[in-house]
Amino acid sequence: MKKRNPWSWVPTLYFAEGLPYVAVTAISLILYKQLGLHNAEITFYLSWLLLPWVIKPLWCPFINLLQTKRWWVVAMELLIGAAFGGVAFTIPTSLWLQGTLFFFWVMAFASITHDYAAGCYYMVEMEETSHHWLVRIRSAFFCLATIFGQGILVMVAGNLQVIYRNSISYSWSLMFYGTCGLLIALWLWHTYILPFSREDRGGDVSSPAQVWEGICHSFQSFFHKPHLVTSLCFILFFILPEGLLSKVSALFLIDAIHNGGLGLSPQEFGLVQGTVGVIGLSFGGLIGSIAVKKEGIGKWIWLMACAVTVPDLFYAYLSSELPRSLAVISASVFLQHFCYGFGYTAYALFLISFSRGEDSNRHYAICAGLMSLSWMLSGMFSGALQEAVGYRRFFLIVMACGIATLIVTLFVNIRPTFGRKVPDDEDVEE
Repeated sequence: MKKRNPWSWVPTLYFAEGLPYVAVTAISLILYKQLGLHNAEITFYLSWLLLPWVIKPLWCPFINLLQTKRWWVVAMELLIGAAFGGVAFTIPTSLWLQGTLFFFWVMAFASITHDYAAGCYYMVEMEETSHHWLVRIRSAFFCLATIFGQGILVMVAGNLQVIYRNSISYSWSLMFYGTCGLLIALWLWHTYILPFSREDRGGDVSSPAQVWEGICHSFQSFFHKPHLVTSLCFILFFILPEGLLSKVSALFLIDAIHNGGLGLSPQEFGLVQGTVGVIGLSFGGLIGSIAVKKEGIGKWIWLMACAVTVPDLFYAYLSSELPRSLAVISASVFLQHFCYGFGYTAYALFLISFSRGEDSNRHYAICAGLMSLSWMLSGMFSGALQEAVGYRRFFLIVMACGIATLIVTLFVNIRPTFGRKVPDDEDVEE
């Protein structure tokens, strides 16, 4: 069969991958806040939605037993589109909470399956092609999906509330119906454009027992790695401050002034958090990657650890002063996200370093699941803590939790030159 130009399907594939993720982890926060839930309820319910990412290493290997990766990609896009439609349909009903949570759960499970299938399909299809440049394209369109979801779609919901005279449920319902249509369009496009690969086989890989045996072997070898205790502490606690901060900081931006929030409208939130913040995060990650490639992680790890914790001061400042200037708020959010993106580079490199060796792909998946577990557990009670102490004290507590980040950095074992880019004729790190 004639090979398709990667430009015809790679960008849209990873845009489709990013949309459900940002809907589950970010858009849902604003939806439930505007529908009247308290912060403690929002963070508790939505943290549970991260469970599919926690158990991803246990579920995804089984999809190799059924159908091809291409089939899974297009099937999950159709299911994700249907989940968006389900959220839209249930928002105006009396069972809006139960209904939307159910469809967000469906979306989350479909999203992790799509992520895995799309990654495997991409590697199979690009196996004989030099595709290093496509890695940046994939990241760029995933980032664009984040900006589109957390920025533009939230702005659209806000503008619809103006048009329909503050009919919040109707406005959000229309926005989710529109996103449903977009996912269906992407499904139709990928059904047509995604190449059929001879190597993309499914259904005859192995038996369920063999798959489960492979998973158990991966976990067994993972928990026999050297420096296991300090490494697990690093994975679970390095991002503890951000796990506490991420959901509450978004709620703080849109919460009413009399509740101690900044009272941003959805349009303003979409600009500040969904656009400026995402750009800052991406830019920080880019600078961190460039820095490490030049000299390795050893020179930067402590600065990156501080970058994860100290910038929480920006939210402490915002909660104390409650500035009305959108420029001041945007600059603070940009700087906090930039610093976190820079600091997260050390965390991402450690996951890669710790996963190296036999069965590295599955070990990395386990690391990613533990990372999601850290986010889930820390975020689950962050809203209740904030309601108990208020926004200002909450952000100070988050800063204090940065001590855990510094402690695990002190004991972590990673080669100082890891991540440094070396010429082709030199030995690589490990």
